[in-house]
Amino acid sequence: MNDQELDALQAEANDFKQTYESVCAEISKVIVGQERVIEAALTAIICGGNVLLEGVPGLGKTELIKAMSEVLDLEFRRIQFTPDLMPADIIGTNMMQADEHGRYQFEFRPGPIFTQLLLADEINRATPKTQSALLETMQEGTVTTGGTIHRLEQPFFVMATQNPLEQEGTYPLPEAQLDRFLFKIDVPFVSRTELNEIVNRTILRQRVELQKLLDGPRILHLRTVLNKVVVAEPIRDFACRLVLSTHPETEFSPEGVKKFIRWGASPRAAQALIKAGRLRALSQGRSHLSFDDVRYFADEVLKHRTLLNYDGQAENVEVGDLIDECLTTLPEQAA
Repeated sequence: MNDQELDALQAEANDFKQTYESVCAEISKVIVGQERVIEAALTAIICGGNVLLEGVPGLGKTELIKAMSEVLDLEFRRIQFTPDLMPADIIGTNMMQADEHGRYQFEFRPGPIFTQLLLADEINRATPKTQSALLETMQEGTVTTGGTIHRLEQPFFVMATQNPLEQEGTYPLPEAQLDRFLFKIDVPFVSRTELNEIVNRTILRQRVELQKLLDGPRILHLRTVLNKVVVAEPIRDFACRLVLSTHPETEFSPEGVKKFIRWGASPRAAQALIKAGRLRALSQGRSHLSFDDVRYFADEVLKHRTLLNYDGQAENVEVGDLIDECLTTLPEQAA
């Protein structure tokens, strides 16, 4: 890049930072005490990924995506996943319809998946057959039915939720579907101060009217800016080595991983680390990726893609602790 191109990229980075901070601040008017969750969800949307939220009921997961739909000016729909939900209830179905001449023909009736922000509430309550209806859409942004491919309007974003406490009558998501989520975010319970503020905002005050700060075309433009962030070769290699460090058989894995992990993160994890790191850099007003940017979302990227072995499950080992071990032991420069 010449000096003029670098200056133009830096100007775009400064504009990105201002926009990103404004959107986070606007959403925070409704969502109390979940700054990391807001940041990760907004990062996933701009990166073109999807998010799995895990937390007990009542922590504002539904309110978060509603607030995002208002601030980002995107269409929003919610699907409550239940054991009797069928794939056609999500993607739609072909209906027999009569035309003006009385002749019958099939007509496709789109399901609720034809939106831009989709809340898949308690996704693990539906059967694997129904869960798999989201696979194509999350990866390709399309729906195939009756041999016809329907393309969804972009940006398209799935926020799925699950309750970590209540597991009776649930169907754990398979690894192939977990890998489709850019992030898995643990939603923590709120503090005393935050709980008081939630009650104050929701019960004792009138509802806040949120401003529309972005829209679909603007988000798609931000994705093009994201692709311009400079990624130096040593930093790209660090992201790849970090993913390899979650595999017990590689030279980069620490002792904890060798002892307690059955299988590590997929190549999608390396892609996610770079994508999320690029956005982290832009949100700080920088046009180049740093090692800290790669580390920033490592927990959300790697934890749900790393599987414990029998010993790890028996000893209740926290995967997050093993990811932290990978981050602290892996050198920035390759040997």
